[in-house]
Amino acid sequence: MSAFRPHRRAVLAGAAAGAALAALPAAPTPAHAAEGAGAEGGRAQGGGATPYRWRNVVIGGTGFITGVMFHPRVRGLAYARTDIGGAYRWDDRAARWTPLLDHLGWDDWNLLGVEAMAVDPAHPDRLYLACGTYAQSWAGNGAILRSDDRGTTWRRTALTVKLGANEDGRGTGERLLIDPRDSGTLWLGTRHDGLLRSTDRGTTWAPAPGFPAAPTAGGQGVTLLVAAGRTLYAGWGDADGTAPNLFRTADGRTWEAVPGQPSGTAARVPVRAAYDPHARELYVTYADAPGPNGQSAGAVHKLRTTDGRWTDVTPLAPGGTDTFGYGGVAVDARRPGTVVVSTNNRWAAVDTLFRTTDGGRTWTSLKDSAVLDVSETPYLAWGEEQPKFGWWIQAVAVDPYDARHILYGTGATLYGTRDLEHWAPRIRGLEESSVTQLISPPTGAAHLLSGSRDIGVMYHERLTASPARGMAANPVSGSATGLAQAARRPACVVRAGWGDHGNGASSRDGGRTWAPFESQPATAEDAPGPIAVNADGSVLLWSFVHWDGTGYPAHRSADDGASWTEVPSFPKGATPVADPVDPALFYAYDTDTGTLFASTDGGLGFTARAGGLPAGDSQFKLAAAPGHRGDLWLSTKENGLYRSTDGGTSFTRVASCRASHTLGFGKAADGASYPAVYQVGSLGAGTLTAVYRSDDEARSWTRINDDRHQWGWTAETITGDPRVHGRVYLATNGRGIQYGEPG
Repeated sequence: MSAFRPHRRAVLAGAAAGAALAALPAAPTPAHAAEGAGAEGGRAQGGGATPYRWRNVVIGGTGFITGVMFHPRVRGLAYARTDIGGAYRWDDRAARWTPLLDHLGWDDWNLLGVEAMAVDPAHPDRLYLACGTYAQSWAGNGAILRSDDRGTTWRRTALTVKLGANEDGRGTGERLLIDPRDSGTLWLGTRHDGLLRSTDRGTTWAPAPGFPAAPTAGGQGVTLLVAAGRTLYAGWGDADGTAPNLFRTADGRTWEAVPGQPSGTAARVPVRAAYDPHARELYVTYADAPGPNGQSAGAVHKLRTTDGRWTDVTPLAPGGTDTFGYGGVAVDARRPGTVVVSTNNRWAAVDTLFRTTDGGRTWTSLKDSAVLDVSETPYLAWGEEQPKFGWWIQAVAVDPYDARHILYGTGATLYGTRDLEHWAPRIRGLEESSVTQLISPPTGAAHLLSGSRDIGVMYHERLTASPARGMAANPVSGSATGLAQAARRPACVVRAGWGDHGNGASSRDGGRTWAPFESQPATAEDAPGPIAVNADGSVLLWSFVHWDGTGYPAHRSADDGASWTEVPSFPKGATPVADPVDPALFYAYDTDTGTLFASTDGGLGFTARAGGLPAGDSQFKLAAAPGHRGDLWLSTKENGLYRSTDGGTSFTRVASCRASHTLGFGKAADGASYPAVYQVGSLGAGTLTAVYRSDDEARSWTRINDDRHQWGWTAETITGDPRVHGRVYLATNGRGIQYGEPG
C-alpha cells in the first residue's frame, strides 16, 4: 500500500478543522418535512410523480469502521458504527448490513458520525447511539438516538454537549453504556464535558455525581465505559502517564481510581476494555495517544477483579522501527481466557490481531496465517499484488455464539472469519465513501466513473458490484481532486489526486486503463486540484489548490501532459469547466470576486465576463449543459441558481429555485429537447433541501428523494445518466454513491 493512508480522509477534524469547514455546510438550510412525494414551492410537483427507488452504487466499505459489536443474547445480531457514515445493523438472513441513519437530512449532517453505541442485554430490541461528528465550535451539539426496534425507528434527545465521531479518539470506546444494575440508567462519556448519566433511558442527561476527573476544552475526556459484573469502569484519556486514568464505581455515586493500575507512556490512554465474566478479569488496551493516528507505544493489561491484581499481558512490545499502539479487544463469551486484541497504527509491519486461549500467557498473531480473499472488493489490494491485513484496527468483536467468528474493522473495510484462517470483507450493504467526483459517460461499458476521498477513481462497469479493476492504477492515488471527460471524445478521460507516484493521469479508453502524465507542474505534488479537458480532448487545464484552500496558478497542456505552461490570467484555485461543444472555450468562476472568466483560445488566456455575482464561498459551483454551447448554470447555495446562455456574458437568476448547492444533467425526457436537470437545493420559502429533477429547463421541479433517503450533507456533486432518463447519481459525504431511478 502506498503512503496515502486513511488519515487523508478530507473531513478529519482537529488540526484539519479548516479543511472540514471547506467540505461541509457552514449554515445549513432550514428544512421541513416533505408532504407526499414532493414539497410545494416553486411549482414543485410531487403528487403525481413516479416514486424513486434509491440504492448504493456498490464499492464496499471504503471508510473507517470505528466500532462493531455482537448482541450478547441474540444470535446473528450485530451492529457497526462509522466515523462519518452512520450506523448499521447486520441482517443475518440476508447476509448484509442495513443502514440505520439514512433518514437524517440536511440540517442533521453532523449526526451521521456515530461516537458510540450500546445494546441492552435484557431488552434485545433496544439500541442507543451517541451521534455527533465534530466537537469543534462550528459544529452543532450531539444527540442520543433511542430505538425500541433495532434501529428501524428512532426517538431523539438533543444534547447540550458536542461529540466527536470523526476526531482523534473515535476508535476508542465504547463511550456509551447501559448500567447492568438498571436498564433505565445510561452513562455517556464525553470529550469535553465529563461523564453524563441518564436515569430515564436516555431522555434527559445530567453530569454524573462524584466522577473525579476534570474535563478540558481540548482533551479526550472519557474514552471508554465498561461493566465488570455490577461495577462500572471508566477510562480517562487526558492523563499524563503518571496520574490515574481508570476509575470505577460500585454504586453509581462514588468513584475511585483503580488501585495498582499501569502507568507510563505505553499506558497513557486507555483505548478499549472487555470483561471476561468466567475468569472475572478485565482486559484493557492502552496506547500513548488515542489514535487512530499518532500512536507509537502501547500495552495490554488485565485486572483480576476478585483481588485487584494487575498483570501485563502485552503480546508484543512496540519498539525500534516497529511502533504502534493497541486498539480493539474482545473476549470469548463461552471460553474463559480466550481474548483477541488488535494493534493499531502499525504502518511498517502492518497491523494484526493477537489471540490468546490462556489468559494472555501466550499469544498467536492471526495475521501470520491469514488467507485474505478480497475478490468481492478488489480495491482492497490498494494497487498491489496482494492485500494487506489492514491498518487502523480499533474495532474487534467475537461472536458470543461462535468463538471462531471474528470481525475487525480497518480504515477501509470490515473483515471477518469463521475459522481463524480465511478472511474476507463482511461489508455488503455498508458503503462509507466520501465522494467528490462523478461522471456518467454517454457511451461505453461503464455508466459511471467516480472519484472519492481515500480510494481515488473507479470505473463502474456494474452498479451492483464493486469495480473489478479496483482503484484506478498507473498511478494509484488516494483522494481524487479532479475527474473530467472530453464531451465530444468520451474515450478521453483525465484525473488528478493525491499520490506518491504522480498526481495526474489520462485514459484513452474511457477510464478503463491509465497512463501517468509524462510531467507535471511542481505545485501538483502538494496541491493537486481540479482538472478539465476540452471538448475534443486536445487541451488539459489543471488548477491547483492546497488542502488549506490556498490557490495557485493553473497550468495548461496541449500534449496530453508531456509539458505544461502557466496560465496567469486564470483565477487562482478556481475550477476549470470545458465547454461541451466548442473546444476553444473554457470557463472558470472566481468565487472570491463573483466573476465569470472565459477563454476563447483553448485556455491560453482568460478574461472577465459577468461580474457582481455571489462571492465569498469556494463551494459555489459552475456547470455546463451537455450539447449546448455557452449554456452555463451557477449554483451559489443560499444565493440561488443562476443561468447564462451566452457563455457567461450575462446571468439571470432562476426564479423557481431558492437555493442550489450542486447541479448536473442527464438524458432528456421523452419529447423534450433539453437535458434533464438535477440538483440538490430548495425551492420556495419553507421547502426542504432535497434532490430535485426538472424536465423543462428549471421552470418546475419534482422532488425525487424522500424522507427516508436524505444522507445528511449531499452538496458535493450530482449527475444524471445521459443514456437513461430519470436515473441520477448522487455523491454523499460518508454514505457512498447513491443512485435513484423511477419505479
